[in-house]
Amino acid sequence: MHSAFRPASLLTSPHAQTLWGPLVRRLPELPDRRAERMPLDDGDHLWLHHAGPAPQPGKARVVILHGLSGCEDSHYARGLQARLADRAIASVVVCARGTGGRPNDRARTYHSGETGDPARALDFLYRQCPESPLLVAGFSLGGSQLLNLLADREPAGVAAAVAVSVPLRLARCSDRLNRGISRLYRNHLIRQLVSGLEQKKEHLHRVAPEEAARLEALGDLSTIRTFRDFDNRVVAPLHGFRDADDYYSRCSAGPKLARIRTPTLLLHALDDPFMVPEVVPPRREISEAVQPEISRHGGHVGFVTGSPISPLYWLEERIPAFFSPWLDAEDPASLPASAR
Repeated sequence: MHSAFRPASLLTSPHAQTLWGPLVRRLPELPDRRAERMPLDDGDHLWLHHAGPAPQPGKARVVILHGLSGCEDSHYARGLQARLADRAIASVVVCARGTGGRPNDRARTYHSGETGDPARALDFLYRQCPESPLLVAGFSLGGSQLLNLLADREPAGVAAAVAVSVPLRLARCSDRLNRGISRLYRNHLIRQLVSGLEQKKEHLHRVAPEEAARLEALGDLSTIRTFRDFDNRVVAPLHGFRDADDYYSRCSAGPKLARIRTPTLLLHALDDPFMVPEVVPPRREISEAVQPEISRHGGHVGFVTGSPISPLYWLEERIPAFFSPWLDAEDPASLPASAR
């Protein structure tokens, strides 16, 4: 399905779309944001960042999964939470292990196919208020986690989902980031990831020396230059994959879209500099529950419309619009199966 998105004047470039949010946008204030530490069974933890009103029985809540090196202050997460708070809609950003400048207490981190931690977070939120439907929005890597999870199971309480700018075929995306200007994104992200691991190593030496030893065993990470190298040397050994190819094969969400039964909106731009257009499968390979909306422009988690003087953030309109049957319903449980 063709998207209704139109890029802002003078911001038609995929790089302008991609970089506007993190580099230019002035992030909205969230005065009522509340942080919650969620313990995990292995002795680690996640951070949940709530905004808007407290969850109320029967009122839907939006859950946000961020992208690689993201956190609660990522431009797309903060913007969506602010827009929802303006409408008195409760939301929560689930921060993956070790993100937001807060080292976690285990060597493992997170990856595109990590479904265990998001599933635990969704179950935790569902049990807080079982009468409130959960509407999940995943961005980039967070969208990959979301689609992998929905392909494997139907989490309790999850009524609908939106996945934005997802690297649906990981090997193709890894290779794409080795070409042209996209290498700048690759280099920036790898520097952030390696720096975060070095900081965590110091933290683990204090709180869990045996876990620090697992990071020490990875060797000198300063020589990593590509995502394939990072995935071979970090993601695979820390998370039980044979190598990068095994990780890419098992965790690419594109081939799994036919298995999803939860109503899901897939938002994607063909000019995304993190991937190639061919990562999107043909419609015949996608479940009827999944609604793909493909735009010519938009970059990677960009989708800025309006103008550079008065920019508008289209995702913050489109995502609540897709969720509106649940957000606006007085009794979400009464919705037909096609809308819940």
